[in-house]
Amino acid sequence: MRSINTRVLLAGAASLLLVSACNSDQNTEQKAKSAAPAVKEAAVATVNGTPITASRVDMIIKQRAAAGQADTPETRKLIIEELTMQTLIAEEAVKKGLDKLPDVTEQLDIIRKTFLANTYIQDFIKTNPVNDEMLKAEYDRIKATITGSEYKARHILVETEAEAKAIIAQLKKDATSFEKLAMAKSRDSGSSVRGGELGWFDVSRMVPEFSNAVSKLEKGHFTEEPVKTQYGYHVILLEDTRPIEAPAFEEVKPELAQQLQQQNLKKQIDDLKAKAKIEIIEVTAAVPAAVPAALPAPAAAPKEAAAAAGK
Repeated sequence: MRSINTRVLLAGAASLLLVSACNSDQNTEQKAKSAAPAVKEAAVATVNGTPITASRVDMIIKQRAAAGQADTPETRKLIIEELTMQTLIAEEAVKKGLDKLPDVTEQLDIIRKTFLANTYIQDFIKTNPVNDEMLKAEYDRIKATITGSEYKARHILVETEAEAKAIIAQLKKDATSFEKLAMAKSRDSGSSVRGGELGWFDVSRMVPEFSNAVSKLEKGHFTEEPVKTQYGYHVILLEDTRPIEAPAFEEVKPELAQQLQQQNLKKQIDDLKAKAKIEIIEVTAAVPAAVPAALPAPAAAPKEAAAAAGK
């Protein structure tokens, strides 16, 4: 059961810090408009009077912890140093009016919207959890679709049809020699050391010629004609069959939960899209500069020319 990963990614740690820096202007504006006095937040550092708050450091620590970085005093010190330098340089950028440049405002808007979209998705997943009843229903639905058999077999892979026929002739004289022959003659190094054993498998995992041959065999019998595939010629022994069984509910429960969350999220986004008025305006790509007519086009290399001709 494969989960579909539709998670909107954050713009990255550096971009998030930029978002935090941008929000400082918005926070100042909100404080000016607010009649109630704002609660002063603890600062871990200041840059020309601009505070770097503990909550901002905690936010970055939380983000980096998700990527496996430990929360240590050294890590926090490094983050504070990064934030102080970033704040200092950002102040200089504002003094120069760089925050008003069209490209800069466009990038900041993209970062802001990316962060907001990601926050919305996280909030949706948090406020729309999947319960055990929903998971069990999905498990039962998928389980009901699992049909067919899986096979336990051995094989001997050789290069020529003549080699395969010679092995089959030997097996007809002594069927118990399959493992010994596989270890001595099979070109499949992965299975030859185990006497040609392939273990249990679903035929959908095998190439069609191999699958067709296995599915027609009776338990305990081997193929009396070589089976040709892209890898060479096979002699196959079917040892056992059994119905395909679904994995235990508890085993796939975490993956099922993620899959259902993604399905619910996709439905929510599809609903939002259906209700919105979205107009895609196609913009033609810039036309590249024309090659002067006096200059001949370069000749294709022999290999490239052959590939283009389908050879």
